[in-house]
Amino acid sequence: MNKNKLAINGGTPVRKTLLPYGHQWISITDIEAVSQSLMYNYITQGELVDQFEQAIADYVGAKYAVVFSNGTSALYGAVFASGIDREYLSEGITTAITFVASANCIEYQDNIAVLADINKDTLNIDVNEIEKHLSGATKVIIPVDFTGLPCDLDEIKELAFWKEAIVIEDASHALGATYKGRKIGSISDMTIFSFHPVKIITTGEGGCVTTDNPEFYERLKLFRTHGITKDVSKLVNKNEGGWYYEMTDLGYNYRLTDFQCALGLSQLAKIDMFLQLRRDIVGRYDNAFRNITELTIPRPTYPDRQSAWHLYVIQLNLDKLKVGRREIYDALRAEGIGVQVHYIPVHYQPYYQQLGYKKGDYPIAEQYYNRCLSLPLFPKMTDRDVDDVIEAVDKVIEEYRV
Repeated sequence: MNKNKLAINGGTPVRKTLLPYGHQWISITDIEAVSQSLMYNYITQGELVDQFEQAIADYVGAKYAVVFSNGTSALYGAVFASGIDREYLSEGITTAITFVASANCIEYQDNIAVLADINKDTLNIDVNEIEKHLSGATKVIIPVDFTGLPCDLDEIKELAFWKEAIVIEDASHALGATYKGRKIGSISDMTIFSFHPVKIITTGEGGCVTTDNPEFYERLKLFRTHGITKDVSKLVNKNEGGWYYEMTDLGYNYRLTDFQCALGLSQLAKIDMFLQLRRDIVGRYDNAFRNITELTIPRPTYPDRQSAWHLYVIQLNLDKLKVGRREIYDALRAEGIGVQVHYIPVHYQPYYQQLGYKKGDYPIAEQYYNRCLSLPLFPKMTDRDVDDVIEAVDKVIEEYRV
C-alpha cells in the first residue's frame, strides 16, 4: 500500500498527467487508410461506405448494416424505422442507467420514454421491471448492453413478442460481445453501435444499425438521407429523367463520410486485438481489487455471454469508507487517474423531471449511481498505466477506509 499523503492534500500524485478513462488508438495504418481515401473520387456517399457496412454486417453476422453520423442518429433512425407513429402516443421502454440518447430517441418521435430499473448484479435493465411497465402502448424496447455486457436478450425478446414490440438493442458499448455463442448485432430486431473515440473501434464520430429485416434496412437508408429516394420502383412519378428523385418521408442528413469509413475498416481489422487487450487489463484489475472489501468489482464471467469490456466500473462500499463517492472521485483525479461516472440516472435530468419523473423512482439505479466509478480502460494503456491505476486506488482507499 502507498502510505504517501494524498495529492489532494498536498502530497505527490501517482501520475503527473491525467490518464483518461477511455481513448482511441490510431496507428500509422489508420492514418494511411484515411489519407488514401482522400484521393478517391468520392469522399462521401462513395464505395467505402458500402464496404464498411458490409464488413460490420459480416463481423456481427447480420444481413444488413447502415452507418450513421453518430450513435445517437443511429438510435433515432432505428426508432423511426420501427414504425412508431408521431400521431399516436406510443411508448418505448429503456433503462434508467444509460446515456440520455437511449431515451431521447423515443422522445424525438414525439412518443413517451418509459424508464425501468436495473438488475443490481448485471447493471443492465431488469427484465422483471420491463414486464411491469409493458402496456398496450409499448411499441419498442431498448435494452442497453451497459459496460459491454449483453442484456438478458432471450427474455426481452419473448416479452416483446407477446406485445408485438420491436427490440432495438443499444449495443454502443458492446461491439464484439457475444450472447449464447452469437455476436451482438445478429440477435435483436435492430442493434445500435457507436464508433465514438472511447468505444471499441472508432470512426471519430459514427454509428451503425444492424438488422436482418429488409423493411427496416430500407427505412434506415431513407431516414439517413433526407427521406429521399431515386429508386424508380418507389417513385410516384416514374417517367422523369435520370436526375429525378423524390422525398417520400421526413428524413435527415445523418451520413457518414468515406474517410471515416476508411478509418472504421482499418480499426475493425484490429478489433480482436483491441478486445483481448481490454480483457487483459480487466484481469489485472480483478486480481488487484477482488480482496479490497471497500470495493465491489464487476462480476468477472457469465456462462452464456461475454462482455466487450467498454467500461470497468467499481462500486464503493460506503459503509466501509469515511467519505462519499465525491471525495473518492476528487482524490483519484488528483492522483492523475481520470475516473468517470457512468451514468447519471436519466430520471435525474431536468428534462425528464419535467415529464413527471423524480428521485426515488428507481432505487436500484440510484443506489448504483451513488457508489459507481469507472476506471480507465482502453487498449493503448501500458503496463505502467495499469500499475498507476492500481496504485492510486490502493492509496486512496487506504487513506479513507474506516
